[in-house]
Amino acid sequence: MNFNRLNLSLIIVLLICVIIVPALASCSGSEAIGLSMEQPSGEGDHSGEASEEEAQEEQIILVITVVIGLLLIAALVGIVTNRLRLPYTVGLVLIGLALSLRGQEQINIPPAIFLGLLVPPLIFEAAFHIKFKDLSKDIVTILALAIPGVLITTFLVGGVVAWGTGFPIAVALVFGALVAATDPVAVVALFRTLGVPKRLQVLLEGESLFNDGTAIVIFNLMVVIAVSGSFDLINSLFDFIIVAGGGLTVGFLLGVLISRAIGFIDDPRIETTLTTVLAFGSYIIAEQFHVSGVLAVVAAGLVSGNLGPRSMSPTTRILVFNFWDIAAYLANSVVFLLIGLQINLIVLVAEWQVILWAIGAILVARAVGVYGLLGFRKDITFRYKNVLYWGGLRGAISLALALSLPASLGAARDQIQAMAFGAVLFTLLVQGLTMKPLINKMNLIQRSESQEEYERRHARAVMAKSSFDRLETMHEEGLLSSHLWERLSRPLKQHAKALSDAVEDALRADSSLEIQEMDSAFRDILQTQRSALNALLRDGIISEETFSQLAGEVDTALTDRQSSLLNLIRVDSSQTIDGLMVIIVQEADVENVIANMNRLSLPVTRLSSTGSFLGRKNVTLLVGTINDQEDTLKKAIMRASRQRVEFLPSPSLETDLSTAVTIGGATIFAFDVERYQVL
Repeated sequence: MNFNRLNLSLIIVLLICVIIVPALASCSGSEAIGLSMEQPSGEGDHSGEASEEEAQEEQIILVITVVIGLLLIAALVGIVTNRLRLPYTVGLVLIGLALSLRGQEQINIPPAIFLGLLVPPLIFEAAFHIKFKDLSKDIVTILALAIPGVLITTFLVGGVVAWGTGFPIAVALVFGALVAATDPVAVVALFRTLGVPKRLQVLLEGESLFNDGTAIVIFNLMVVIAVSGSFDLINSLFDFIIVAGGGLTVGFLLGVLISRAIGFIDDPRIETTLTTVLAFGSYIIAEQFHVSGVLAVVAAGLVSGNLGPRSMSPTTRILVFNFWDIAAYLANSVVFLLIGLQINLIVLVAEWQVILWAIGAILVARAVGVYGLLGFRKDITFRYKNVLYWGGLRGAISLALALSLPASLGAARDQIQAMAFGAVLFTLLVQGLTMKPLINKMNLIQRSESQEEYERRHARAVMAKSSFDRLETMHEEGLLSSHLWERLSRPLKQHAKALSDAVEDALRADSSLEIQEMDSAFRDILQTQRSALNALLRDGIISEETFSQLAGEVDTALTDRQSSLLNLIRVDSSQTIDGLMVIIVQEADVENVIANMNRLSLPVTRLSSTGSFLGRKNVTLLVGTINDQEDTLKKAIMRASRQRVEFLPSPSLETDLSTAVTIGGATIFAFDVERYQVL
């Protein structure tokens, strides 16, 4: 039976509600599940110790069961949201709310788990992928939003909340600092899917990276002021500089140290492990020194992402990027599910008035921060500012800070938490779901007419080819008579051929489209080669050494657009070859020579050779040349062929003297070619 997209999605949702939710409910019952376990009281006898150990084991198994259940839910939600084309994080929050409505589960997560275990992979992965050159272009704008912008949000939100709700100003400022940090995870994921301009992504993500740490530092200062009732501007400013600057310094130093260490290692697993140690270790060490752990992770990620990959092999780069992509995905999944689980809709309904004041204050403060601070930047268009304004979502940081509020705040603590949960829910559901229509309305995704025409023609050609293939399958399986096959196949085949020719015409009309299709095809070819290598290694047909060598070549082609393997595939065999070079080089130089020839789009054939000189094997290459390029090619070949000094032992057995012999460059023979044909 064939199900359409909506039917399949509904089936998966029912699977979640009918199977997974009751499973979690049966695990948790009416007890609270937490990641911190307390020792139960006992009488000190052996039976008490045994029961104590059993209780601990049951609690551990319970936590593991809940975590696995949450990950399974996250995977199923991912399938549903992909098919319904909804933001993944919004789906997780909605499922979390559905779980919380059952009233039986109460999963209490300490704030330290959010900040120390779930936040570092999110921040490190985002910082790791931001390049210094992209960040430096708008660093002033990003820092303006991350420092003055956070201060504006803190004081403006605090002032509006105090005025509208009657909260003491000190308590209202705690809430202002709590919601000052933006968390545009859902928006950035949407940006990458839609192809929003890179600069807008860097602006929004860069602001989030830096304002997380800034907001946490200011939040801690505001909590101290609210609890103690005293405020010292000079000391508070000094503490802010020490905590923020200290965190950035710790992260920078550790990032440089680990990046340098990776340069001396050539093991993908160890290098990936070191980046993991850096992400979590920078946070832990910074917190031990009482400076900002979040800003330490930001600095460590930026340094590692810009310095580390330079000394990594292509295989290591692919492994590291994939590892952190998965780590951030898992952390995001757990965070947004827990956001939904932590929100109590009954409490939100009871506190709806103060929540509306909180949401209104946040929207006003965000408008002042974006349009006010960026008003002088004429190079940032009004469309960009609109997206930056509406993309200021709140998420994991605000939730963690709300949960960490001290009990000494009294009844205000519960109201602040309700306002924080309400604000987070509003930004994720309302702003998150309306971001795509806003981007479309702002016309930020520029698509040329030729690209749209190509896509239409390509889709029609694929449809026609699929219908012809289906008809052929029916005929081969005996479901369609030969008479009807003969009658229907010819016009369908002609129609498919005409549409295929139309696609080729569209590609010729816009060379950029042809390049995009070519790159996509090349990447698919290389991924297929990688899969074949994995299968050969798994079946024991090739050794680990052979696999590492060949996988390195494929990974280089995947990560380096100028790699010799990729350029070898890209050589245009239709070009006119009017000359032939026979090149004899040392085996150590052959890859460099081939790479230089491929960069010039020249066909190269490597011949099996048995010759050698001073114990070093020679390799013979055949290179096709174009338009009297011999001099240019000779210079390129000689640059790629290094000169070496070898020591030839003396033939005399009575002396240890040896003779220095210089091996130079390559031997080149050039010929004219009357006809060239690729076989």
